[in-house]
Amino acid sequence: MSKLYIVPTPIGNLEDITFRAIKVLQAVDFVIAEDTRVSGILLKHFQISKPIYAYHKFNEHQVVMRLLERIQGGESAALVSDAGTPGISDPGFLLVREAIKSNIEVECLPGPTAFIPALIVSGLPCERFCFEGFLPQKKGRQKRLQELKEEVRTLIFYESPQRVHKTLEQLAEYLGSHRRASLSREISKIHEQTLRGTLEELIATIQDKNLKGEIVICVEGKR
Repeated sequence: MSKLYIVPTPIGNLEDITFRAIKVLQAVDFVIAEDTRVSGILLKHFQISKPIYAYHKFNEHQVVMRLLERIQGGESAALVSDAGTPGISDPGFLLVREAIKSNIEVECLPGPTAFIPALIVSGLPCERFCFEGFLPQKKGRQKRLQELKEEVRTLIFYESPQRVHKTLEQLAEYLGSHRRASLSREISKIHEQTLRGTLEELIATIQDKNLKGEIVICVEGKR
């Protein structure tokens, strides 16, 4: 049956993949991947051989209709990102939106995403939260931070190791250095680590450290 499957992939430990995800990857006609090299390694690990087509932020507008035409022609496809759930700070939204417009059935499998485990182990309230993903790097960054100053829900951000020091300093500046926060990195990997404290304390803790791995920052909302 022609269908677009959204298939989450492990964010670290390959054992986090579900039996259902493997079954879907084995059954589809082709795989749509953020990075064909990364996804190729994953498929090879589980002994799955499928045609893989690149779909990322630099080419998505050029290839989206071509991919959908194949599905409309009777094929089934699985969209995967390098790690986690496609569409969550990764390519996927455009493909899903256009598939729905084209009356193509879309099915999303449950699976790994980095911010949920980071939120749970943060020790901050998790019944209501605001996921921000990556802050704008330049244009609109200060405006976004100013808007979040009054947010009462727990705030969640993604950040790279290269920018994490700057981001923590800006969060402290706009939200208040007294806010409780956590920093999680290498989630589900061997060197998984979570640091907790106020924003001021986290800045001091990592000041001289060269952190590695993708980072999730959780900050308590305005009291």
